[in-house]
Amino acid sequence: MTDVLTPFDRHRRLLFTVAYQMLGSVADAEDVVQDAWLRWSAADRSDVADPRAYLVRITSRLALDRLDSARSRRESYVGPWLPEPLLTGRDPVAGAPPPPDPDDAAVLGEQVSLALLVVLETLSPTERAVFVLREVFGLPAAEVAAILGLGEAAVRQTAHRAREHVQARQPRFDADRSAQRVVTERFLAACAGGDVEALLTALAPDVVLVTDGGGRAKAALRPIVGVDKVVRFLLATAAEGLSMPHMHVEVADVNGAPGVVAWVRGAPFLAMSLVVADGLVEQVLVVRNPEKLGGLPTTATGGDIGSRG
Repeated sequence: MTDVLTPFDRHRRLLFTVAYQMLGSVADAEDVVQDAWLRWSAADRSDVADPRAYLVRITSRLALDRLDSARSRRESYVGPWLPEPLLTGRDPVAGAPPPPDPDDAAVLGEQVSLALLVVLETLSPTERAVFVLREVFGLPAAEVAAILGLGEAAVRQTAHRAREHVQARQPRFDADRSAQRVVTERFLAACAGGDVEALLTALAPDVVLVTDGGGRAKAALRPIVGVDKVVRFLLATAAEGLSMPHMHVEVADVNGAPGVVAWVRGAPFLAMSLVVADGLVEQVLVVRNPEKLGGLPTTATGGDIGSRG
């Protein structure tokens, strides 16, 4: 049994990351990985020369099969839809999926950012699958063609079209993680302290704030655009949240970059991802829907702001 499981376990993080980037959902990605394990355990592996390629092929096809149904569910979603956030940069905890491993999956940072996943939602299912496999993971066109049942020429054309689409819509960001963290900490301190001037200096003039409550948590039903409107919303929301007993807020890695996470009585309350460019916050992406917080640990992790209560 050990010999059967070892190749799968070795590549489990890679498979989760492939499925997560194709679906934008932690829960769906976990289901895909479980289905891939069932296929792997039932298969005749005597002719499998490359378990990694075989497992990526199974996982990609299973994820692609789920894309259409996932999109149909989102058509009736209440308010803006954001991908499920994933806490990265630390060891897995009980109840949370393993974070992507840079040695066995995509490089963290912009590759798993919520902002990129939002852009990937605008691609067709085939374009998204090709982009993830070809552009993110760097698989050869021939391998992607075999996985998706396409010709190599079609894969190259689709990859080119998807790459241009993503490049035109993907927001700029600061590559320096330490600089991102400084801005994130400054942003959080300004929100927590109700400091209007500090918040104004942290945000870009045309900043966009998107909140995803899914009809299950308080959230704006449309994106909020412009620094003045965003500041008012953030300060009102922060005052309400920080007045709650047993609230814990910290700066943590969210989808490969510094972000903000909050817990109430140990239960995940929200995850916030910031897009920082030229030292200013250009996008604020907030997930409040409790059904989307499965990628967070169920207890706070010892953060930077502390608790109230």
